Amino acid sequence: MKFSEQWLRQWVNPEASTEELAAKITMAGLEVDGIEAVAGEFTGIVVGEIVACEQHPDADKLRVTRVSTGSEEFQVVCGALNARVGLKAPFATIGAVLPGNFKIKKAKLRGVESFGMLCAGEEMGMDIPSDGLMELPADAPVGQDIREYLNLNDAIIDVDLTPNRGDCLSIAGLAREVSANYLADVCEPEVAECAPQIDDTFPVKLEAPAGCPRYVGRVIRDVNVAAETPLWLSERLRRAGIRSIDPVVDVTNYVMIELGQPMHGFDLDTLSGSIRVRMAETDEPLTLLDGSEVKLTAETLVIADESKALAIAGVMGGENTGVSTETRNIFLESAFFNPITIAGKARSYGLHTDSSHRFERGVDFQLQRKGIERATQLILEICGGKPGPVSEVASEADLPSLKQVNLRAEKVESLLGVAIENDHIEALLSRLGLTLTAIGEGTWTVAVPSWRFDISIEEDLVEELGRIYGYNNLPETTPVARVQLKQIDEGRKGIEVMRRVLVARGYQEAINFSFIDPALHKAFEPDLEPVALSNPISSEMSVMRTSLLPGLVKTVQYNQNRQQQRVRLFESGQTFVTKNGELAQELWLAGVITGSREPEGWTGNNAAVDFYDIKGDLEALLALGGDDRAWSFRTARRAFMHPGQCAEVLRGGEVVGVVGALHPSLVKLMDLNGPAYLFEVNVAAVEQGRVTEYLTLSKFPEVRRDMALIVDQSVAAGDIEQIIREQAGEWLKTVTVFDVYTGQGVPEGQKSLALGLTLQHPSRTFKDDEINALFASVVSALENGVKATLRK
Repeated sequence: MKFSEQWLRQWVNPEASTEELAAKITMAGLEVDGIEAVAGEFTGIVVGEIVACEQHPDADKLRVTRVSTGSEEFQVVCGALNARVGLKAPFATIGAVLPGNFKIKKAKLRGVESFGMLCAGEEMGMDIPSDGLMELPADAPVGQDIREYLNLNDAIIDVDLTPNRGDCLSIAGLAREVSANYLADVCEPEVAECAPQIDDTFPVKLEAPAGCPRYVGRVIRDVNVAAETPLWLSERLRRAGIRSIDPVVDVTNYVMIELGQPMHGFDLDTLSGSIRVRMAETDEPLTLLDGSEVKLTAETLVIADESKALAIAGVMGGENTGVSTETRNIFLESAFFNPITIAGKARSYGLHTDSSHRFERGVDFQLQRKGIERATQLILEICGGKPGPVSEVASEADLPSLKQVNLRAEKVESLLGVAIENDHIEALLSRLGLTLTAIGEGTWTVAVPSWRFDISIEEDLVEELGRIYGYNNLPETTPVARVQLKQIDEGRKGIEVMRRVLVARGYQEAINFSFIDPALHKAFEPDLEPVALSNPISSEMSVMRTSLLPGLVKTVQYNQNRQQQRVRLFESGQTFVTKNGELAQELWLAGVITGSREPEGWTGNNAAVDFYDIKGDLEALLALGGDDRAWSFRTARRAFMHPGQCAEVLRGGEVVGVVGALHPSLVKLMDLNGPAYLFEVNVAAVEQGRVTEYLTLSKFPEVRRDMALIVDQSVAAGDIEQIIREQAGEWLKTVTVFDVYTGQGVPEGQKSLALGLTLQHPSRTFKDDEINALFASVVSALENGVKATLRK
């Protein structure tokens, strides 16, 4: 928000320079983005009046004028199109110095002498674009220094406010802050109630009270819209970044900047029946003040009459019912709109207005009547007219309630580290508009004013004291706390350990948004309904992810499109799945690989990755817990995976992940360069491990027996290993699959698996008959379990 320093100092005028004031405002939490002068550095410019104006004898685009400064007249050659007799404009006399150290001297233009220069606003360093001279009011005092007349010894201060401080989007709010920081008195303009001169009112109906709990209106007849906006008012608006339009609109903008209450003026004669504050109808048309045409949505709150929508509530009025040069009777609107109802509505129509900026952050819900009285006061002064009584319609049940919060001096000292005197606490907070009632020694009940939506607990009050007391005034203290060592579960392997393992295996971590394209989700998981966002960033990011894999594969596509062919990525993050009507959020870890197995180099080859590469990386993760036997794999089917290269990851019989190749149709859809292999596993399952135990190494020799089994192609090696471990018992150390063979000598539809079994007894050497009996029992169990036979 930009504002004039002089305007603020009319409300509260501390003994501080512009720079000191800006620094104090910043340290109070209202960051000053910049300070700029209202006009450039210049001297010697006064108010001049053109008393004669003739065409230049030798130049079609020049005029020869006589300019009066009250005591003298000067011949001046001027090229401005608006130069005319009676015009008052800034006049730079001989010897004047304009911005940029441009000195005015006596000159001769096309043979005619010129003694000085008539100026446009830009030539004085003012941000007033024009096609000619700056036109001053007819009552401007001729000969007065222009800097003094226009109050140009002023600065424009630009404050960047956090969203919770909408109360400071006004001179009144900033004055409260300055008053509290300097303990200076506020001189607020008196706003008296304007006595009605007519009985005219215009009926109002609140059909959406939750969105608009309070609506205040007033009829004013016989308004002279052709009146000129006073220079002081238009200049204050200009310095706040708002251009002057007409006196009625200027007044509503002025009240918005001064008090923080956005307002709107309707041409009363264009309204039909009554004002209806309602929700819009789907695709209801409205032409806005900027000339754009919009189709309204059913979620948009509008101001309407009995036949049409008049304005988007809290955002912008309509073109056909706004104040124009033909307007004679007006209906002033001053309302409170629920910030939740207004939030995002301007942006959804491609708009951003000063009004929506304030209503989205929260406007004082008790300010509406004061705003309309102030606007009426100014309109009557400038445009005349006859006001009717103020009419107000409110839904008390939907209005915010005033809060009361208890505050303890000991809490202030505990959080800020400094003891502030009770009287000083009361002085600081009361100047912010808070009302303190003592309920004990160093204890108060604090009534929160209607403009402070962000104060609800005791800590909020302590924060207010801290920033107003001054962060620089708070002592530096070393925090003292009892710290108890947290018990560490040695069996648990955290996500940070998993990340390190994957990085060590050549992966890079990716971080994607938690919301994805609905089309991408459907391509991966067509049977799972995702959670849709109510207010998405864009249509391509409108549903919550149910898996990390769509985002990872999209990142692979992004990298391949940038000539990165060997890609290894992993990501950890939350997924969002609805289970039994409840939204479940779980932490998952996913990885994807594509391209060559090894980086390009003279010692390697260009062999591509396959299923066993990704499975090996996943097994390295699963081994972190030191409980390899808890894990198993089984063939599975997933819509997004290759039907012949997909396996579920099980822990204790429960499915906790999946690994495999991306489905060829998705490879084609995503336009990937070659197959991609991926895994996804539940982090909570991988974290569970067992504490390492010490076991004495056996000094007795190992015994290894090999076997070659003939089994059906569909039999998994993992199932065979599980049968062997169950039958062989605790003396079995390892089971190794060292050969898989199909072809000559093996019946069609079957395969030969060669396995090595290693056994070792902790306290003695095995005997041959023990090994033979154990081996026979294993073979028998395999025959019964998977119909395996020993290969001859």
